[in-house]
Amino acid sequence: MMTQTYPSQLLERAVQEFAKLPGIGRKTALRLVLYMLRQDSSDVEQFASAVTTMKREIKFCHVCHNISDQDICPICSDVRRDASMICVVENIQDVMAIENTQQFHGLYHVLGGLISPMDGIGPSDLEISSLVQRVETGEVKEVIMALSSTMEGDTTAFYVFRKLASFDVKVSMIARGISVGNELEYTDEVTLGRSILNRTPFEGK
Repeated sequence: MMTQTYPSQLLERAVQEFAKLPGIGRKTALRLVLYMLRQDSSDVEQFASAVTTMKREIKFCHVCHNISDQDICPICSDVRRDASMICVVENIQDVMAIENTQQFHGLYHVLGGLISPMDGIGPSDLEISSLVQRVETGEVKEVIMALSSTMEGDTTAFYVFRKLASFDVKVSMIARGISVGNELEYTDEVTLGRSILNRTPFEGK
């Protein structure tokens, strides 16, 4: 396989950086870099500034671990949300996907991943203890498991269920209208919305 040669080391360095992004190969990276090269300097500077400012200033909500511009995210600070329900999700994209359905009006808890021994990810690597602390307050009446229907998702849901077993809280899971093995963020809004509304008790099996 021939190695791509570049007329400029600066161009090559930019391509290498773009190619680090997920789903971006070197050909696509080159196309993006050449596009940026054709833009006005002010537009490129604005693009770079948006990325660096985001990285430097963005926060993670102290309550649910969703991304936020403030210490407490807009969802957790919204008094109109039902604080007695917490929807447990794997990542920030899942919060966005469920919010787009407009079918859930409670709060969220972002675990930051799923239990996966093969990848070296254990319970202590996830935001599970902080979820238990939220339930300990007694204000939460229902915890909804909205995790991907994969082996890792089921393992994580079962572990969380066991950690909450001693509390007086209902634990449910989204309906399996979502195909087994599917990620929530790739599920259409109608199907995801119905899976939230038609959730079922978590049996812990």
